[in-house]
Amino acid sequence: MTALVVGLGSRDRGDDGVGPAVAAAVAALGVPGLRVVVHEDPTCLVEVWGDAETVVVVDAVRSGAPPGTVHVLDATAGTLADRAWARTGRGGTHAFGLAAAVELARALRRLPPRLVLVGVEASSFGHGEPLGPEVADAVAHAVRTVTDLLAPVAAGEAGHVPR
Repeated sequence: MTALVVGLGSRDRGDDGVGPAVAAAVAALGVPGLRVVVHEDPTCLVEVWGDAETVVVVDAVRSGAPPGTVHVLDATAGTLADRAWARTGRGGTHAFGLAAAVELARALRRLPPRLVLVGVEASSFGHGEPLGPEVADAVAHAVRTVTDLLAPVAAGEAGHVPR
């Protein structure tokens, strides 16, 4: 299996830490052949996913849904301009958010064959804050979502992204 899970975000910025929290929980499952990494900055994603066939990126998003809502999007199917991920830039290098990284990879023809985004609706990004209660409660659901997405890969099937 050539699969990768990327937890995107900063552990010490409130709900922005949900990507790393989900990645840590997925890594603890010890799935053979699965690589799990954590990155704060989405600018490195094109290099990080390298030649992985299936990539799942977990990040905090803001779409206006209630905090803790889990979103799933097949990023290989179309652009992210009008999606929650287009509004995740947070200033500095984070002004270049996940959507921009995906669209850059698409333009460079460097998208993995299957790229799925799992977003957890966030509300607080304060320095030194923990995950908010709704987001912390959503971590287990996000982990199940990631493992469900990877099940067809582990079984050697193409599979479809659940909606």
